[in-house]
Amino acid sequence: MKESLRYLNNAKEILKKSPIEDNRYADVKYVKEACGAAYLAILNSIDEYLQNKGLSKKEMPKSVDAYRKALRKYLAVHDGKLLRQFEDLYDELHIAGNYRGDLHHVKVVKEALKAAKSFIEKIAK
Repeated sequence: MKESLRYLNNAKEILKKSPIEDNRYADVKYVKEACGAAYLAILNSIDEYLQNKGLSKKEMPKSVDAYRKALRKYLAVHDGKLLRQFEDLYDELHIAGNYRGDLHHVKVVKEALKAAKSFIEKIAK
């Protein structure tokens, strides 16, 4: 949990490097980097949870599909909500934010980071 939050804090620090114009981040490079760091924070939180459940390094997920399976198998107590939240964060942070660079509005990016923090906190419980 501590390491995951460190990644998330790094994402926030990266965003501070981008100038803001008309409530939009002016430099997409920093938004992409921040979204990538936030997505890694999410994956790290899942890894930490799985390690605490006794999974070895060799058994850890190595693809997004493997993370989905792990969430279904080990975190189903959240009634599928956690998996849906993971899917949303994957689409928003990893695909739209990091991969495509489609996120620009300050409010949208900050909400995505808040959602990432919420996900990490739920995993830690």
